[in-house]
Amino acid sequence: MKNVKSILQIALYFVFFLSFKILTAQQIKGYVYNNSKQPLSTAYIYNLNTESHAHTADNGYFVLENNNVGDTITVNLLGFKMREIILSQQDFEEKIIVDLDSRIFQLDELVLTEQKNILNTLVKVDLQTTPINSSQEVLRKVPGLIIGQHAGGGKAEQIFLRGFDIDHGTDVSINVDGIPVNNVSHAHGQGYSDLHFVIPETIDNINFGKGPYCAQAKDFTTAGYIGFKTKSSLESNIVKVSYGDFNSIRTLGLFNLTDRNSKSNAYAGIEYIETEGPFNTSQNFNRLNLIGKYTTLLENKNKISATITHFTSRWDASGQVPNRAVKSGKIDRFGAIDNTEGGNTSRTNINLEHKFFTSDDMTVKSNTFYSYYDFELYSNFTFFLDDPINGDQIKQKEERSIFGFNTEIKKQNAFNNAIIEVTSGFGLRHDRVNDVELSHTLNRNTTLEYLQLGDINQTNAFGYYKAEFDLGNLKITPGLRLEYFKFLYNDDLTEDYKTQSETKTALLPKLNIQYNKNNNLQWFLKSGIGFHSNDTRVVVSQEGKNVLPRAYGVDFGNVWKPTKNLVINTTAWYLFLEQEFVYVGDAGIVEPSGKTERLGLDFGLRYQLNKYLYFNTDATLTKARSVEEKDGEDYIPLAPSFTMVGGLALNDYKGFSGALRYRFLDDRAANQDYSVTAEGYFVTDFNLNYEVNSNLTLGIAIENVFDTDWNETQFLTESRLQNETESVEEIHFTPGTPFNAKATLTYNF
Repeated sequence: MKNVKSILQIALYFVFFLSFKILTAQQIKGYVYNNSKQPLSTAYIYNLNTESHAHTADNGYFVLENNNVGDTITVNLLGFKMREIILSQQDFEEKIIVDLDSRIFQLDELVLTEQKNILNTLVKVDLQTTPINSSQEVLRKVPGLIIGQHAGGGKAEQIFLRGFDIDHGTDVSINVDGIPVNNVSHAHGQGYSDLHFVIPETIDNINFGKGPYCAQAKDFTTAGYIGFKTKSSLESNIVKVSYGDFNSIRTLGLFNLTDRNSKSNAYAGIEYIETEGPFNTSQNFNRLNLIGKYTTLLENKNKISATITHFTSRWDASGQVPNRAVKSGKIDRFGAIDNTEGGNTSRTNINLEHKFFTSDDMTVKSNTFYSYYDFELYSNFTFFLDDPINGDQIKQKEERSIFGFNTEIKKQNAFNNAIIEVTSGFGLRHDRVNDVELSHTLNRNTTLEYLQLGDINQTNAFGYYKAEFDLGNLKITPGLRLEYFKFLYNDDLTEDYKTQSETKTALLPKLNIQYNKNNNLQWFLKSGIGFHSNDTRVVVSQEGKNVLPRAYGVDFGNVWKPTKNLVINTTAWYLFLEQEFVYVGDAGIVEPSGKTERLGLDFGLRYQLNKYLYFNTDATLTKARSVEEKDGEDYIPLAPSFTMVGGLALNDYKGFSGALRYRFLDDRAANQDYSVTAEGYFVTDFNLNYEVNSNLTLGIAIENVFDTDWNETQFLTESRLQNETESVEEIHFTPGTPFNAKATLTYNF
């Protein structure tokens, strides 16, 4: 035992010693830029003679080992033309400057060994071949992710991913430019994530990962994490106008405020949306989005960005309707029991980003942010179950200020023919939420009773470290994340003033291994521990129990390119949760539902039929069960068992581009013994655009091409209608949008 311990200590010392060791051989050093002299990260540098390789850092810098005069190196990055350079003696004495010309991406150019994160690269391809056309599509770009709306368009979307009905964000961490989107201890639900402040045309890149394996990923990373990056500059000014069924209008303006070829870029944008929706009672929905972003390059390629966004939205909603009311003819699918539901919300974000290159091989990236968030929502899930006179309408309201910062330090070291990239970081998030309210209301005007009312003060500090050892065909990445939480709550409904408080820490290790068998086959093994935090009100009431329940996960899979135009990714995965949370909206509580496990298989396929046609699909098969219940009564209500999304895209064929997209959600258990079924659906959407000239594009988009009757979200709920003497537990649903079309005119200048 003593010898084993000594060996482990030596091995651990060696791993972390290597992560900071810098040795030199026959090195060449250089920078890779685009035509606008912007640095290009993750470009792949390869010596054809010695087979040594390197990737560029965030500032475009690279160090390539084991070179000789006369060797040929290639510089390659997807979306750019490859460069070949024959090394001269001068290249060993001075830094090489490489400029890459952009080009349209083709799947046959993809070489697996050249990519740092192949699955994220495939999403970049999807984003290029089928650009985001609406805010509904922002999250759908993550492979296998499905969303649903169930409150008039203004409420955050319901998220389905890897066998989770995630509600509005309980088990997936979401951020935009380093600003967390998930709202902790939210009035409506833990992790509530409203992405409606993002204008889809400003999205530049999507970084995602499934499972709890990334050291940088924050609170709520169990099923996965998603990071959106907005553009630093616009390719052109854009004016877009859309009109469609249900009196739906969307107008967009994005404008460059500086010369795009200068060191400083600035743009501003405005988006306005309104619609009556398909429901019998108009949704009266409208939303206004504003964005302003300024980016400038300083000396030594340092970069500063400042972004301000603001959005405000209001809507009416028909809510979730009971099956029995539709079957009896009391209402139709688009009717309502209580048509006074709805709400309004707004969010203002201020974000300052700084990327600082302390040396050629070290980058310090940081951002500091402030968000002001306002939320008010009226719902009625049970109708007249608790109050047969006034009804059961509830109001959920809060005002929130979020302060925080993130700092990340990244350093590349060269060790003979290996590359070691060390990443460490730390940050802080502080939420101050005033008057978090749950109350019983009547017609959105009268407050009948306060059920919960108080102030939340929550702090989360964190740090992380990971070392990526690139040993050629083998890449090993150990990581560690440390979390600290402080929860404070003042209950305004008690007579005596009292601050309830709890603290909690967590240490979360990660280990990822990647093996490139050749240029066309990559294997990976990922493992790690993640978590999702609990609501402050629940934490203090339970005196610190189930504060940061952990999620233990492992992924094993591969990415395979059997032909030049076909890429297949397959992953078998397992995830165990110490505690799964179920939000009970009308009671204002988070119910712990015990230990759960999910076992699944992910499958993805991308195929480029020719220069113009691109097909992709992603499917997830999941078995989700409660660990503490007996067989047959251990189903996790509403957990998806099978999902599939994909489509066929047309790109720039004689001026035409577009896509036929589909999404499928299988039938699933609505309760623990599967005696009630939440029905699945298959829905198809279509869009086609024609470029009249370099400035003008005409488009048409059709949702639900085959006019399918489908339920977008479903819940098993006990309710009572006004004329009923007894309550009934059954499926309540929000109907999915029927066939509808819209036309769009886009002008670029």
